[in-house]
Amino acid sequence: MGTYGTRETDDRARQQAAIVAKGLTRRFGETVAVDELDLEVPEGTVYGFLGPNGAGKTTTIEMLTTLLPPTAGQARVAGVPVDNRDELKSYIGYLPHESPVYESFTAREQLAYAADIRNLDTDTADQRIEELLERVGLLADAGDRIDTYSQGMRRKVGLVQALLHDPEVAFLDEPTSGLDPRASRAVIDLIHEQVQAGTTVFLSSHILPVVEELADTVGVLYQGQLVAEDSPDQLVDRRDNSGTLEDVFLEVTTDRPI
Repeated sequence: MGTYGTRETDDRARQQAAIVAKGLTRRFGETVAVDELDLEVPEGTVYGFLGPNGAGKTTTIEMLTTLLPPTAGQARVAGVPVDNRDELKSYIGYLPHESPVYESFTAREQLAYAADIRNLDTDTADQRIEELLERVGLLADAGDRIDTYSQGMRRKVGLVQALLHDPEVAFLDEPTSGLDPRASRAVIDLIHEQVQAGTTVFLSSHILPVVEELADTVGVLYQGQLVAEDSPDQLVDRRDNSGTLEDVFLEVTTDRPI
């Protein structure tokens, strides 16, 4: 299956790559979940990673965050090979699809625990925690146990935890899932601010308007292969301005020739 569009490389050549993958492959027995994936994501940009369920998105993210070893190929994140977990973990933040929180903790306790694991200075971490809790609208509820939280509130805690240490690269899987429009706007604005401060964001989401607003580049994965990659505008323009990003997504994630 061919790739739908290719992004121009001039801008990339002027930037360092925060994520580079060459031939990245993961097999589970006879099943190929990710098939010789090539990626190059410049520093300080947002890469929107799309694909239907089962396309290999989570497997890709788990390889890039050291949680799953590749079967073949190689990748570097923030200049560090993904097989060097001890070094890489300090450079990355990760919000998985299920927020990694302890339900018996309060949000403030959860974040203090995460800061301690990362050996952050206590005073600096406390200030950062309060600032981020306020940014996502959780400050008033930060003393409540997480088991009383809604799904959206848990997503906020997970997002703050992923960004707490100002990672060079943040992998965010459905960061606005379960959020109402006001809360979603707060999260989108926070991601914008992180990128403006230099963080690279690898964003996986099924909420296409969020991806379209945030992403500098969109890559679409289908059956383990990258079948489209370009800026959101360019992907849509290739359809003679007659559609949307959703139309492009539907077109390239079928078994029909494109």
